[in-house]
Amino acid sequence: MTYIERMKYNIKKHPNLSWSEIKSNDSWSIFKIMSEFVEGYETLQAIGPCVSIYGSARTGPETETYKTSRAVASALVDAGYGVITGGGPGVMEAGNRGAQDRDGVSVGLNIELPFEQSHNEYINPDTCLNFDYFFVRKVMFVKYSQAFVVMPGGFGTMDELFEALTLMQTNKITKQPIVLYDSVFWSGLLDWFKQTMLDKYQTIGDNDNDLFRLADSPEEVIEHIQGYHNKHGLSPNF
Repeated sequence: MTYIERMKYNIKKHPNLSWSEIKSNDSWSIFKIMSEFVEGYETLQAIGPCVSIYGSARTGPETETYKTSRAVASALVDAGYGVITGGGPGVMEAGNRGAQDRDGVSVGLNIELPFEQSHNEYINPDTCLNFDYFFVRKVMFVKYSQAFVVMPGGFGTMDELFEALTLMQTNKITKQPIVLYDSVFWSGLLDWFKQTMLDKYQTIGDNDNDLFRLADSPEEVIEHIQGYHNKHGLSPNF
C-alpha cells in the first residue's frame, strides 16, 4: 500500500479524525521519501552516461512516434549511451525496447499511480525502480541524464520538459542537450515561446530558446548530443 493509499484508508476508516490527526503521520513519510532517494542513488550511480527519453504513455506500437522512439533509443545505445524512461507504456516502452534491441542499459523509473501504469517488459531487471513520489522520480531523471530527448506527449511530458528547462535556465544543473523530436508537433509551442513569451510579454530571455534543439530523425538527435558532449565533455548534473 502506498503512502497516499494509506492516507485514504485512514480517512475512510476514521472519518471523525481531525485534519491535524490525519496529517500527524507526515513526519513518518520522511523515511519513505529517504528510502526512495537511497534506492535510486544506489541503483543508478553505476549505470554510466544515459539519456532520458520522455513522451506519451498513450502512444501505441503501430504509431510512427513509437517506432521512431524505438529507433532513437537504439541509436543512443550505438553511440555509447544508456536509456532512461518513465518505465511505462507508449513512448517509454519504445525507448526501453530500443535500448534492449542493442543490449544496452535500459532503465525504468516507474511511478505508482492509483489506476494506471505498470512497468513495461523491456527494462533491465536490475534498473527497474518504483516510486510513490513524483518529485523523487524527477530527481533521478535529471541527476543521471546527460541529455533529454522529448517526444510528442501530454501534460506529464510537458512537466518533465519544463523541469529540465527551468533547472538549466536558472543554472541549478549543468546544461545538457534537450532535443525536441518532431518539429510538426512542437511548432505551435515554439511559436508561442517566441511570439508571446519573448516578443510580447518579455517573460523569457533572448538566449532561452538556445536551451533546446529540434530534430526530425534519429541521426539529428545523435548529431546534436554527440556534438555537444564532444565540445563540453560529459559531466554530472549535481
